[in-house]
Amino acid sequence: MSVPTISEDSPGRLLVVDDSAAGRYVFAQWLRRAGHEVLEASDGAEALELLADNGPLPEVAVLDVVLPDMTGFELCQTIKGTKETSDIPVVHVSASAVSVSDRAQGLQGGADAYLTKPVDPDELLATITAVLRYTRARRAAQTLAERLLLLNEATLRLHGATEFTQFAAAAVHGTLSVLGAGAASVYLSLSGRPVRTFQLDDASPLVSEPIKADLLEEITDTVLGARIGARTMFVPVHEWRALVPGPKLSGDVLVAAVRAHRGRPPVCVAVSVEEPPSEDDRRLLLQIAQACSLSLESLRSYAEEHALALQLQRSFLPARLPRPAGVELAVRYVPASAQAEIGGDFYEAISTGDGLLLAIGDVVGHSVEAAILMGEVRHALRAYAIEGHPPETILELLDTLLSRDRPVVTATVCLVLVEPGRRRLRIANAGHIPPLLLTGSAADPSGRFITEHGQLLGIGRARFTTTDVELTGPARLVLCTDGLVESRGTDITENLIAFKDAAVGREGGIEELCDALLDTFGRGKDDDIALLVADLSPAED
Repeated sequence: MSVPTISEDSPGRLLVVDDSAAGRYVFAQWLRRAGHEVLEASDGAEALELLADNGPLPEVAVLDVVLPDMTGFELCQTIKGTKETSDIPVVHVSASAVSVSDRAQGLQGGADAYLTKPVDPDELLATITAVLRYTRARRAAQTLAERLLLLNEATLRLHGATEFTQFAAAAVHGTLSVLGAGAASVYLSLSGRPVRTFQLDDASPLVSEPIKADLLEEITDTVLGARIGARTMFVPVHEWRALVPGPKLSGDVLVAAVRAHRGRPPVCVAVSVEEPPSEDDRRLLLQIAQACSLSLESLRSYAEEHALALQLQRSFLPARLPRPAGVELAVRYVPASAQAEIGGDFYEAISTGDGLLLAIGDVVGHSVEAAILMGEVRHALRAYAIEGHPPETILELLDTLLSRDRPVVTATVCLVLVEPGRRRLRIANAGHIPPLLLTGSAADPSGRFITEHGQLLGIGRARFTTTDVELTGPARLVLCTDGLVESRGTDITENLIAFKDAAVGREGGIEELCDALLDTFGRGKDDDIALLVADLSPAED
């Protein structure tokens, strides 16, 4: 540990400054007989040289007021005015500067005590003991406050983690910073996978690796038994090496174990220690372990809820797509990054009496409610399509449905009816990203967006029209939601141009086209992405 435990009454390292060799000798002897380590200096310059040395600083400076090169008052002010030595307490001693004004000047100048000669040895030792006791208590309080601040920062990082690797790194680094240890390991389980994350020394990298399923429970049982709760234990090096296989912490180990709930895996945090830990060390490690347990439970619950929400959302998407002759379909659905909520993106393909109806849409919002509303919109769309309504009428019916039953909900939907024979497309767009039509030959490819569109669904009393597109040769149609082509800080028009350029002339099948578009435009997005690509081969004449 970086903070050694020092008893309030244990001997200290002291500096005695006096130009009288006899006076220094007497004071030094009294102090050494009491067990203190004593440094001696004959004037202010020599004292400052000792303080500037790279060795450990004295805990108390005993300064004679009358020195040959400067006064003890001036030396005290220099010590107190230097950052590295400012908290060293000073005891003034003098045989001549003994008036009330002299003593007041010394104390007002920063001294912690003032003695007048002749000094009784018991008085000197009692004064030094009192100053040491006060100074050590103050330094211990300052150190604890600093460590509590580090604990607060580490806890914030733990609770701010949104995925496992980030959490594990925060747990180890937080333990190292708060405890001041050279090495630390964290043992935990996420989604039933026990993992150890550790750093063996300052020069070693952070490592996360799976561990055998029962090791986490074995460590916890050693510290806690079968109880629910939290506890620390000091484990000698030979016992730790027998308990934990693989790369090990050096030296003895202080380990904290937390088992918050039965049926939930525990958390264990271990640090290497060079000496028996203090009570503060134990409490701080226990706080770190409990913070790990609480934030891990939140992360675990969020992961479970997010997985259920994604499963719910995927259940609203088509389980399979129709396979009409001459049309090949490829679809992708990519949820947003793990920290985002699920959205209302969907795709659909429906065989109707008028041809193949393709749909892409997005219910505005990111929540489980948005996903549920998306399911309602998609099922209503299927019902209207099966009834035989044309694309523009389907959009009007959906607009009426939303504006009446869900007046605060809006959605964008683009419908494309591929008529029998694949010679003509009928496109109706309610405020959605325009469909991209890829035509031409491999030697001379081209592409264009079908930009005609109407208003969002859900506003009410909307009227929609269709745009007819005649196909004279092979064509591909690309439908997507805004999560694929929108990005913060970039104009959507620029992104659409880049999207078209990436799709035009792309070699390979439509599955490869989907993968390429997602790889180029879909990384690191904070919105869901739905993508549907149709390869339309014209019918034989």
